[in-house]
Amino acid sequence: MTSRRAAIFLIAMGFSAVASASGASALDYPTRPVRFVVGYPAGGATDILARLIGQRLSERLGQNFVIENKPGAGNNIGTEYVANAEPDGYTVFLVNPANFINATLYTDLRFNFIRDIAAVASFTRVPNVMTVAPGVPAKTVAEFIAYVKANPGKVNMASSGNGTSVHLSGEMFMAMTGAKMEHIPYKGAAPAITDMLGDRVQVIFDNMPSIVQHIHSGALRALAVTTATRSPELPDVPALAETVPGYEASALFGMGAPKKTPPEIIAKLNQEINAVLAEPEMKKRLTELGGEPLISTPEAFGAMIAAETEKWGKVVTSAGLKID
Repeated sequence: MTSRRAAIFLIAMGFSAVASASGASALDYPTRPVRFVVGYPAGGATDILARLIGQRLSERLGQNFVIENKPGAGNNIGTEYVANAEPDGYTVFLVNPANFINATLYTDLRFNFIRDIAAVASFTRVPNVMTVAPGVPAKTVAEFIAYVKANPGKVNMASSGNGTSVHLSGEMFMAMTGAKMEHIPYKGAAPAITDMLGDRVQVIFDNMPSIVQHIHSGALRALAVTTATRSPELPDVPALAETVPGYEASALFGMGAPKKTPPEIIAKLNQEINAVLAEPEMKKRLTELGGEPLISTPEAFGAMIAAETEKWGKVVTSAGLKID
């Protein structure tokens, strides 16, 4: 009996030690560099944002948040890599609009984003900008809708590729207004904007960071931003919802981690990210990129992810889009 009590005591002490070690590791986290995966090449808007946040986390936490670019398959390669990574807090991921769109767009994903990735913290929402070429006479959204309907089959809508948020923002616009356009997909925003400048295509719903310089220079004309409210970067440009009630299409960014990452580590990362987002200099930089800090809890960010996935799923289904 005594030996049995001793065994039970030792087992209990073992569990206690494991729990204590786990708690200590969460409190001490991070004790080595953290891999911050981005599912796109270096230099793009997602990569810029990850480096901006990652640098401040490195400075605050004393360990490098090392950006690892894993592009391919419309962001799916990077996402799958993180979904299968060790859930120890040392692999995190830049959550971006492709994650919400691809859940419905792709038929053969080997992961389920909502099931396999834990929400850590939101970063920002960035609007797309409904922008028209120089030769388009419309000066407002209402005038543009009338222009499209008066010129059936003659108005081309550019995008940075099939299934991108740029493409689907336009698909949502067509579905909500009945203004049907021809979709012209490009391999990225740069060639699409080149053809916009040359009047070869008439409209694009592009991400603000890649098109705002052409708007400020006067080379292209912004008709609306796609967020529910106006953007501080383009305060004189109306929100599309002011003409098309209920329209909202924004690029939501944040951090995710493998699903079973310890909640203590997720909480610590969330706290540190929110502190970074509250810094005046960070708010200034995010505004320059077209967004504003979006401070939230992991639970609130998870709810945003679910809502975005549902919204874009409806658009993908309505447009009849699929990638095998």
